[in-house]
Amino acid sequence: MSERPAPVFLERRSYRRRRLTDAARLLPVVGLLLFLVPLLLAPDKTDTARTAGTSIYVFAAWFGLIVCAFVLSRALSRGTDAAKDRDGAE
Repeated sequence: MSERPAPVFLERRSYRRRRLTDAARLLPVVGLLLFLVPLLLAPDKTDTARTAGTSIYVFAAWFGLIVCAFVLSRALSRGTDAAKDRDGAE
């Protein structure tokens, strides 16, 4: 009988790093969608704009994107530092 090939598994650290990189690449698209939400919402039957609520939403989304970018950058830099330590490079 023929031998089964060994299953191909990615190392857990490299798999997580790739998923973090994918999330970092997707963050601007998510930001664009978040900023377009107020434009997509149907206005009330009045002609007045909901400026206060829209402004709060935009700044909350902006703050959330900043926090997400910070967390992703810390996680990605931590992975780079661990790889440098493991390889013995400076």
